[in-house]
Amino acid sequence: MTFLLLLHLLAAVLAPVLVRWWGRQAFLVLALVPGAAFGWVLTRIAEVAGGGEVRESVPWIPVLDLDIALRLDALALLFAALVTGVGALVLVYCARYFEPDDDGLGRFAAQLVAFAGSMLGLVLADDLLLLYVFWELTTVFSFLLIGGSGGRLAARRAASQALVLTTAGGLAMLVGLLLIGQASGSYLLSEVVADPGGGTVMVTGMLLVLVGAVTKSAMVPFHFWLPAAMEAPTPVSAYLHAAAMVKAGIYLAARLAPGLADVPGWRPVLLGLGLATMLVGGYRALRQTDLKLLLAFGTVSQLGFLMVLVGAGSRELAAAGLVMTVAHALFKSTLFLTVGVVDHATGTRDLRRLSGLGRRLPVLAVVGTLAAASMAGLPPLLGFVGKEAAFAALWDAGLADRTAAAVVLTGLVVGSGLTAAYSARFLWGAFARKPGLPDPAPSELAHRPGALFLTAPAVLAVAGLAGGPGSPLLEPLVARYADTLPLLAPEAEKLALWHGWQPALALSALSLLGGAALFAVRTPVSAAQRRVAVGASADEGYWNVLQGLDRLSVLVTGTTQRGSLPAYLGTILVVVLALPGTVLLTRAPWPGEWRAWDTPVQALVGAVVLIAAGLALRINQRLSAVLVVGVTGYGVAVIFALQGAPDLALTQFIVETLTLVVFVLVLRKLPKDISERHLPRERVVRGVLALAVGGFMGAVGAVALASRTAAPVSVGFPEPAYDFGGGKNIVNVTLVDIRAWDTLGEISLLVVAATGVASLVFLRGRTGGVERAGGDVLAAPDAPGGRAPRGRWLAASVTLDPERRSVVLEVVTRILFHTILVFSLYLLFSGHNEPGGGFAGGLVAGLALVLRYLAGGRYELGEAAPIAPGLVLGAGLLVAGSTGVGGLLLGAEVLQTAILETTLPVLGDVKLVTSLFFDTGVYLIVVGLVLDVLRSLGAELDRQEDEDDPIELTPGEVVAR
Repeated sequence: MTFLLLLHLLAAVLAPVLVRWWGRQAFLVLALVPGAAFGWVLTRIAEVAGGGEVRESVPWIPVLDLDIALRLDALALLFAALVTGVGALVLVYCARYFEPDDDGLGRFAAQLVAFAGSMLGLVLADDLLLLYVFWELTTVFSFLLIGGSGGRLAARRAASQALVLTTAGGLAMLVGLLLIGQASGSYLLSEVVADPGGGTVMVTGMLLVLVGAVTKSAMVPFHFWLPAAMEAPTPVSAYLHAAAMVKAGIYLAARLAPGLADVPGWRPVLLGLGLATMLVGGYRALRQTDLKLLLAFGTVSQLGFLMVLVGAGSRELAAAGLVMTVAHALFKSTLFLTVGVVDHATGTRDLRRLSGLGRRLPVLAVVGTLAAASMAGLPPLLGFVGKEAAFAALWDAGLADRTAAAVVLTGLVVGSGLTAAYSARFLWGAFARKPGLPDPAPSELAHRPGALFLTAPAVLAVAGLAGGPGSPLLEPLVARYADTLPLLAPEAEKLALWHGWQPALALSALSLLGGAALFAVRTPVSAAQRRVAVGASADEGYWNVLQGLDRLSVLVTGTTQRGSLPAYLGTILVVVLALPGTVLLTRAPWPGEWRAWDTPVQALVGAVVLIAAGLALRINQRLSAVLVVGVTGYGVAVIFALQGAPDLALTQFIVETLTLVVFVLVLRKLPKDISERHLPRERVVRGVLALAVGGFMGAVGAVALASRTAAPVSVGFPEPAYDFGGGKNIVNVTLVDIRAWDTLGEISLLVVAATGVASLVFLRGRTGGVERAGGDVLAAPDAPGGRAPRGRWLAASVTLDPERRSVVLEVVTRILFHTILVFSLYLLFSGHNEPGGGFAGGLVAGLALVLRYLAGGRYELGEAAPIAPGLVLGAGLLVAGSTGVGGLLLGAEVLQTAILETTLPVLGDVKLVTSLFFDTGVYLIVVGLVLDVLRSLGAELDRQEDEDDPIELTPGEVVAR
């Protein structure tokens, strides 16, 4: 099962490449992936129907006792068969639905296959948290598929609406899953269902989980997102919104019902919402003139029907619910695919403009009629079997409360009548001849469907037709799940097309006659619906809530965000002192012994830091104040060195230097002096607040040290650092091996931060950002042909004004630049055994680039590093991430260091650790970050100021200064 999920992941990754090679024909190849999964599911029918199940568990996060636990039982098998079988056919359909020159086909194919894999993982997951992961993956891919390329406003609105609602329900569900896991003592679904526990925690958790289920399956009052999602392409509607994603809530209710159906609140919520949804959806479907919207509201109605059946918590209704789930997936996906063919052939889905299409496309008309008949519940189709089983179960005490059973049965019969009415409306609207409308001539059909285009809907329609007489074949699987629920009727009724003359058959006939009558008087019914139309709707309510939140946020922001940075910072610090500070004073375990310093040198350094901090408050020039503040950072680095932490000291020294450079670059855009506009009283208040916060942070450090009760985890690091990490520098080995996942996350954050800095500063495209004078070599006005002499090394001589040049700095730069780069590489390669590493080495290399920029300006920076910072950042992240794969190939865990030892001529014994490549990635990311900062805060600001830069003028043109 894990292999099938990985296969979907691989197919999704390769989909854009396959589409680029083969165009829309690539969908046929991609269909093999869910097709293979469908074949594997079919091979397990005998085993599962016989009472067995397939389990698989792969360790995921052992520390949290979290595994990728998968389980294929009868319920999972039925849903997995629908997900994979319908998914394969929809991909085949896509090979003809889309045009060869459609944009974004590769992205669409990748997202659709990834969704199929996520949905398959959802129905196979046996772990509550793993189920939630797949649940949210389906939400994300649904958002992407509905929104498409993002070029259409309606699609973007529909996608965001679906995302907001289903994500909000998913978050509530996550809290519920955690509560259920706590109450039951297990996070395995199979164990939760077997022994759910009880109490208030379980009831609360169950209700929160149901919030996620009802939003995902579009129950009232959250039903409106599903019709809006019809902005998605028809294959998405047929797969996500008929056969797959909207079934997730139905699946979850069916999965939990054997254990939680008797928890207080379960039945009232699901039966009430399900019944209301069926009636509202059916009523709204009768008003629609767009065939796709008609089917969308019909889907809402049918989902309500299914939720009633699987949420009732009885053996009889559960069996009917599974049969109806299979039938619904078959007929509704067929109908959506049929609408796609109609739209392609005629260019419209408006039933008021369609006439006589059944005569022009007879095969399509037969396919659509079979599916609509199954939806209406006509024999001998599978939809009839499921509907009659539901009626029979409720008639024969499918619910313990007979009054509730009568109410639910009445609602289902009325809802089934509405279903029959809108099924007839669909057939009439799509294929019937209408007075006053001409039949389309064969030449008027824009795209006459070919055999491959009709294959998917035809196969699904035939499956629904064969499912009626073949329903006894579903009995073993359905009974295997249904037997986990209590039997309330005198005996369990077998699945069959014919059970003789019984009340359920009469109720089916009644619903069909009622639907036919509604369709016959469709004009008066439509007029009546218009007259009694309700002014408000759930959709309008949703947008009104969003607008209300927007207004509230504007009001709160306007009230609290007054544009004063000191006020914001002061508020934050006061809250820190008031809340954590109070707890610290009243409950903190204070140290029993206080020691001001270990050596007098520490006291001396501390005094220097305090003096520098005091001077920073009195200096009125910004640059001088920044330099004095830098002294405090260097003082901290000295403390690190005195305490025996050379790696921390080295890094602190370099970071502080780079920070000063960044401050200087930013201060160029600010006035030279700090204006003093505050009253003495304000300065006193700020000083007191600053001293209080400083004392608070010092106290926090002391309390934290005094609170340790267990031995530090780092005590056990030295031995494995050398034996398994292959290095003597424990700090570096910790970063690149022991805690490599943390480091990977941190460098990923660095990449994001660098991108954010650049996006805030660059006024034009960031691509490249490399400014070189005269192309490959510097243009020089005094050189023949405008080209620089080969002996010229620094660009400053031709790009900077004489008053901006420093000959001393240029000479020093020429002497030291390459030496600094070599030293940075030394730190990189020696960091595994000596102080250094990729981070420190990258910072040193960044200082070399800073030196080149300060000496020669932005063109000099372009000559020193003629490469886009984004490429360096991406290359570093790729190298660091690829190290994890390398570890796997060498038989180690992900990101675990592998040691390679060999003997080479001249060099002798050579020992290489794979974490060096991880450190190389860190090195590149730090260099890229520094380069990005220099390009954005340095070179880009220079470019914006130099409006008459002679380098950007035509060759030979010089501006007088």
